[in-house]
Amino acid sequence: MSHPKLAPPCSGWKEDLPNPDELPALMPTLGLDTPNHQNAIYLELPRASAAIRGLIIWFAPVMGLLLIDLSRLMLTAEQTLNFDIWLIFTLSSLVAIWSVWFSVKIEVAPPRDQPLRFNRIRQRLYAYNFNCRWWNPFERWRVQPVAYDWSQVRAERWLKRGATSHGVVIKGGVVLSIVRPGTNEVIDRFPLTTMGADAHAWAYICTYMQQGPDALPPPGPPKDHNDVSCLNIALLLAPKVKWPADMDRESRTAP
Repeated sequence: MSHPKLAPPCSGWKEDLPNPDELPALMPTLGLDTPNHQNAIYLELPRASAAIRGLIIWFAPVMGLLLIDLSRLMLTAEQTLNFDIWLIFTLSSLVAIWSVWFSVKIEVAPPRDQPLRFNRIRQRLYAYNFNCRWWNPFERWRVQPVAYDWSQVRAERWLKRGATSHGVVIKGGVVLSIVRPGTNEVIDRFPLTTMGADAHAWAYICTYMQQGPDALPPPGPPKDHNDVSCLNIALLLAPKVKWPADMDRESRTAP
């Protein structure tokens, strides 16, 4: 039975994937995904914040209307309301306010994309990360772009099981872990994609960084991550991807 190499391992650790300087053991493929950009200098992969975005935001006006109706009923009630009723009303109102704000923020606060850039010439990884604590929609959520040497990057496959009323749900994916140079101590960690990319996607990246784009299947047409559907109100309200100028220039060019 294998044991985690990194300290600490990722949550739900299943296995460590080949190191960035090792030949991939699997076929390099992104499945149904396609790179935002791929040439001899850098590869950019998309990371969506949710499988379906633009639905939860419509929960906000529904909860808002329910809260207004509940308030109106409480204020116009003829009988004297006891403490327990007022307590239930207060708690319900707080939950409703949290739900309304959460429904809006979880949809419009994350950027339209959270891309990863792999610069083959510089041997560097650039990640457009978005940090938030979902349970606190009242604090500021922010983008935090980071850059690391390719030699510091490791990949771990994770798997989690959860029970629901419909049975057991299994979720998995690949997380990128950044180690302190010369050690297995993890100093940063973020998803390869938020949509459950598997080990084949890691093989795709390693093949690109080791051998270049000629070793991979021709990619589809490049995508502009800021080009979103005019029918998706959440994405239209979401902030555009805007790398820091210096990092944007460095990640797209050779030394």
